[in-house]
Amino acid sequence: MADIRPAAAADADGIAAVYAPYVTDTVISFEDVPPSAQEMAGRVARSLSWLVAVEAGSVVGFAYAWPHRDRAAYRWSVDVSVYLAPAVCGRGLGRALYGRLLPELRGRGFVNAYAGVTLPNPASIRLHEAWGFVQVARYPHVGFKAGAWHDVGWWALTLADPPPGLP
Repeated sequence: MADIRPAAAADADGIAAVYAPYVTDTVISFEDVPPSAQEMAGRVARSLSWLVAVEAGSVVGFAYAWPHRDRAAYRWSVDVSVYLAPAVCGRGLGRALYGRLLPELRGRGFVNAYAGVTLPNPASIRLHEAWGFVQVARYPHVGFKAGAWHDVGWWALTLADPPPGLP
């Protein structure tokens, strides 16, 4: 099994390499151009949490949490995502990454985690539902990529009860 640890700036090349095929070869990501390692290093630095899975010194997957929205009222909610190199898909690594990320977020006081999934994507749906995420929305025809319109489903997981009143 891979070693899972917090991402560092030195992981940016590996993170970019794992992510690039999702941009160029699928509609899973709605980005048009794969981000550079420099851009990925910036995303890691701005994230709420970013974990990498490393095997034999190479990044083979990652999971991260990002603020759900910018406004203060959303500060209790995060968006989460997992990406894996094709060679490690189906080995439980996505579950292992969420197994570290979701408890960390819960421990930091976040209340909700949300995951957007370009449809269809049965593997991602299985991963999220295995962790208890439930589908809460479907945005029809929300993204146009590869010559077609695509729906995005949103899954939600309650991490903790909302705190009473404001802290």
